[in-house]
Formats: sequence, C-alpha cells, structure tokens
Amino acid sequence: MNRIISRVTYGLVTILTLCTTYTTPISAQSRKTLSKVIIDPGHGGKDSGAPGKKVLEKDIVLDVAKRLGKLINDSIPSVQTIFTRDKDVFIPLDERANIANRSGADLFISIHANASTDHNIAGAETYVLGLHRSKDNLEVAQKENSVIVMEDNYNSKYEGFDPNDPESYIIFELMQNRYLDHSIMMAISAQGEMTQLQREDRGVRQAGFLVLRETSMPSVLVELGYISNPNEEKYLSSDKGKQDLALSLYKAFKSYKERYDGSNDVQIVRNEPVKTDENKGLCYRVQVCTVSDPKKVKINNKYGSVKIITEGTKHKVTIGYEQTYDDAQALLEKIKTEYPDAFIIAFFDGEKISVRQAKKKEIKK
Repeated sequence: MNRIISRVTYGLVTILTLCTTYTTPISAQSRKTLSKVIIDPGHGGKDSGAPGKKVLEKDIVLDVAKRLGKLINDSIPSVQTIFTRDKDVFIPLDERANIANRSGADLFISIHANASTDHNIAGAETYVLGLHRSKDNLEVAQKENSVIVMEDNYNSKYEGFDPNDPESYIIFELMQNRYLDHSIMMAISAQGEMTQLQREDRGVRQAGFLVLRETSMPSVLVELGYISNPNEEKYLSSDKGKQDLALSLYKAFKSYKERYDGSNDVQIVRNEPVKTDENKGLCYRVQVCTVSDPKKVKINNKYGSVKIITEGTKHKVTIGYEQTYDDAQALLEKIKTEYPDAFIIAFFDGEKISVRQAKKKEIKK
C-alpha cells in the first residue's frame, strides 16, 4: 500500500518520470491489438457543462468527439469507435463507464472544455485518475463530478460520494489503478499533440474523476481549453479549432495504438498502376503510413499510383507521382482528408532525397 500512495503523492513529477520509460511498444499486457475505443463527449442534455458567452461545452465536445471518431473510422477501420453519446442527451457518469466496460473497450477518452472565473486563463490540459495535489486540480474534478447531483439516487449509486466535499476524494489515494501507466502514456501523447497547436500547455495532471474511476481500461480526460476565455471560446467554437483539436487527439490515439500493438492497420486501395518512368528524373510522392507487413495492406487507391518502399524492416506506403512540389502539395491536401498524418517525400533518379533538395533542383530547371 505504501508504494501505491507514494506514486500518487508526487503528482505530475511521477508522471514525468514514468514517461521516460515509454520507448517501446507495450508488452506487459497480452499481445492483442487495440480494437475498440470509447469516445465520451462530456455532459449533454439537461447538463450543459461550462457556459461560454455564445456556446456551451456540451455542444463543442460533441462536435470534436464526432470528428475524432470519423478520423479514426476513415484512417484505421480495424478499430471500432463507440460513443457514450452521439447526440444531445444526458448520460449519467456511471452509465458512461458501464458502456465502456460492457463493450470490452481498450481505451476510454473523455472530452471536455474547462472554465474559470479568471477569464485570462487559457490552454489545454489532460487528466488521468489519481489524487489531486493542487487546489486547481481539485476544482476541476469537483466541477466535472458535480453532474451526479442531476442523477436519480446518486447517493446510493456512488456510495455517499459528495463531489463538493474534499474528504470524499481521500478514496482516490487508497486506490490502485492498474491502468495508470498506460493512461499516462495516452495522456502525454494527447497533451503533446494539443500543444503543437501553439496553445498554452497546462500539463498532464492527476485528479479524482468518477468517470475514470469506474472504467476498467486505460482512461484519460481531456480539457480542450477554457470556454470562459473569449479568445479560446472563439477558437473552440470555430470549425478550424474543432478540426485541429480532433486531429490532435487522433494523432495521439494513433501513436498510442502503434505502441500498444506494434502495428499500423491503415488500409489503402489501388486502382492505378505505378508509373513505369518514375525512376528517371525528379518526382514527389506522398507517404501515408509505415507498416510492418506489406502483405497485410489492402491496396486500392483513388488518388494515384501506390508504391510500397522498403527500408530495413519498415515498409512505407506512398501514393502519387508528381513532378513539381506544387502538384505534390495539392495531392497531399486531398489525401490528408482521409490520412491526416500523410506528408511529401522526394526522389531523383529513383534515389530518395530531401524535399528541400528536390525544390532546389526544380528551380535549376
């Protein structure tokens, strides 16, 4: 018991220490692949969540959640996405966890937006289950847990838990979360991707969230930003902001999955042959993904010629045959609607060169 408590006691310091150990695919569990993910848009129905001046938390997080689900469905069809809600309805916290547990899901992602009386506070933060060690963390947990008072018989369902009483949270110090390490891995990935958007990094934190406590799988709770901040409300309610955040969470999920099962299940299709003259002169291609076994890739692509390039034990799936960078960029924009992580690579006389070198060769023509 002492070991468990000491891990939680150091809060973020523990998280940062643990993250340095994640350099290889997960091997402690069985070698099954990640096949189901629960996407949990917070609040809904009579529970509006945090109010902004023009929008409500429940609407923003549902939109981002649907976009995340579509990105996963389109790019990693081997993964089943399950929503705790896909419309504006009220779902009790325990039922959200029950949906996840009944499905036998491998990962639980709860999506929220934060608020504060200080309208200058901004930034994204990601939580895993644990004992809060700061007033701020406690306040966030209390706000998210307070929804239970809208539920019937909440006292009996949550065994007398009072979301507004700090003493109720002592239980989290005594709990062993067997999924904590994996939850932290996903949280670090999500936080890292969201802060790539040049938004303030409020870090990975631990706090006592009931919805995470009840799930029997790695779980994270993401606070996309502060709806109480006028600039962030504008960003969170914009189409670009919601798509940016959904894409960040998708990238985090994809990275976590690759480490979880050591594979990439992106499926690609082919309906156009590889160009026969591609080994002559300059050409650009768009790299879609890297796979461990090219025989398992289903090839059938509408965007252009498909070629798998083998480098050591890695097999890189590429699309297209473009002779100018501008054409390659136009192709990339089309492909990224289905494969968000795609990027441009270049070749000269069949040998791979940097895109920078390729653009210089274009200028000399």
